[in-house]
Amino acid sequence: MSENFDVVVGIPSYNEAPTIGYVARVAGAGLAKYFPDAKCVIVNCDNNSMDGTKDAFLSAAVPEKIEKRYITTPEGVKGKGNNFYNLFRFCRDVQSKVMIAVDADLRSITPEWIKYLGYPIKRGHDLVTPLYSRHQFDGTITNHLCYPLALSLARVDARQPIGGDFAFSPRLCAHWLDQEWSEMTRQYGIDIFMSLNAFFGNFKICQSGLGNKIHNASAPKLGKMFEEVVYTLFSLIIHHRKVWLETSLEGFSYPYSEARPVARYGLKKMLEPQMLSVDILNLKEQCRNEYGTYQQTIRNYLSPYAHNRIRAMIAIDHYDMDIMLWTQVVYRLLFLFDGATEEAKKEIIDVLKPLYFARSLAFDYTTFRYSIDYAEQEVRNQARAFLSQKPYLLGLYYLRDQVSRGACN
Repeated sequence: MSENFDVVVGIPSYNEAPTIGYVARVAGAGLAKYFPDAKCVIVNCDNNSMDGTKDAFLSAAVPEKIEKRYITTPEGVKGKGNNFYNLFRFCRDVQSKVMIAVDADLRSITPEWIKYLGYPIKRGHDLVTPLYSRHQFDGTITNHLCYPLALSLARVDARQPIGGDFAFSPRLCAHWLDQEWSEMTRQYGIDIFMSLNAFFGNFKICQSGLGNKIHNASAPKLGKMFEEVVYTLFSLIIHHRKVWLETSLEGFSYPYSEARPVARYGLKKMLEPQMLSVDILNLKEQCRNEYGTYQQTIRNYLSPYAHNRIRAMIAIDHYDMDIMLWTQVVYRLLFLFDGATEEAKKEIIDVLKPLYFARSLAFDYTTFRYSIDYAEQEVRNQARAFLSQKPYLLGLYYLRDQVSRGACN
């Protein structure tokens, strides 16, 4: 029988030798201070890193009572989701009561993070999401897609639904393991997979203020990360369609109900965020390149109005993808994703790529002179715009249902 632990801190990694030792040491100090009577272990769930991550983790000095374990995927098996799958299985096997996960590249973690994330689980919450002081140019997929759709359709106002630092209960851990794990989930889709399954599963959610997050931040980018996150995001929203559709199409109404707030723990006032800059010229170039690659496909999937707006933006090199246009574009593509073939789903994600850049550019133009607080309010306004425009999405389903009924009569 496996040895049991009360508290587990998991650190997923792939080639994080420069920082993982620091994260392990701080996590160990937090466990010793805030869980002094608990049996605790820190687990590095790795992707068979070749840069010395394992040695850096195992050699990190932690309090003597804190144990460490190293788990890796087999050689050639990569993916953040595979690391979390191993972490969840470990937590289940050791029958832990409190489970915390933190990123391996953190430079701002403090011992208090272990308290702010772990204590709400002791008080009966199932998922603790992070609340950071974060620059508006950081976390663009969260800001422009994951947070707005989670708030408007799952109706949970958790600001960081794909933050890398969180805590969870045994009940939620078991629920995650019971779900179907696609290949996208086993890669970068894991974060939104965890959050949406918790939100739609009616688990008890809260968020904790952690302060500023200093890590290896990145500007808006595409590639596998974007594709895997968006595919998982859209797939799970469609899977839970009966929850957010709320009414039968025969009794169609216009629900403007607010998202349910979540309790807050941790810091109430947070430090200034990690400062970032954005290369506008590079973003424009990527937007134009992606549009040039997929312009015919974009025309096929967007409404004539949206297509003409996008085409004009590219032609005059001015990106006025405002919130209302952005909500219409995203909701239409989400609707078309429902029931599409795998080939069509890939096309839909390809169509979204240049539009995501255009929205990022418009947002950056608007907020680069703003204070952090005003920029954050603009992110929240965008999410509430998605909530207010939800009837547009419901209307697409209503029209499709009417067409289907007419075809059958």
